Amino acid sequence: MSDALYQAEILRLAKEGRGNQRLENADGSARVDNPLCGDRVTVDLKTQDGKIAGVGHRVQGCALCEASAALIRLNAPGRNLGELETVRQQLLDYLAGTREDGLDWPELESFAPVRDFKSRHDCVRLPFDAALNALKDALEKNPAF
Repeated sequence: MSDALYQAEILRLAKEGRGNQRLENADGSARVDNPLCGDRVTVDLKTQDGKIAGVGHRVQGCALCEASAALIRLNAPGRNLGELETVRQQLLDYLAGTREDGLDWPELESFAPVRDFKSRHDCVRLPFDAALNALKDALEKNPAF
C-alpha cells in the first residue's frame, strides 16, 4: 500500500512542509486532531484585510498531512475564507472522484494516489480544516474584516 500511496510528489511536498514553523503573534490559530491515526495539525495565520497574509504550521503526522500543510502554506496567502472553503471542497470532491479537473490549486492533483485509499482522505483534509478554523479564529478576533 505505501508504495502506491507515497509517490515522489507527495514525499517532496512533505519534505518541504517539515521545515515550517509556527508563527509568533498569529492573528488566528487552530489545532485539529485525527483520533483514528493520531495525526495532529496546528495552523497559525497572519491576516490582512480579511485575507491570509502568512501561514505557519506544525504537523505531527504522516507525510500526507505534511504535504497538504505545505500546499496550504504555498497557496493560501492572498486568499479569503470563501476561497479557502472552495479549495477544501474541491479537494474533497477530487479525492472522492467526483471532480477530475478545474482545481483552483492544480497541485492538489498530487494527491491522486490517495483517491484509492478512502481511509487516508482525512490525512489530506486535516490541514485544511485547521487552516479554516484558524482563519475563522482570526476573523472572530477582528470582525472589522
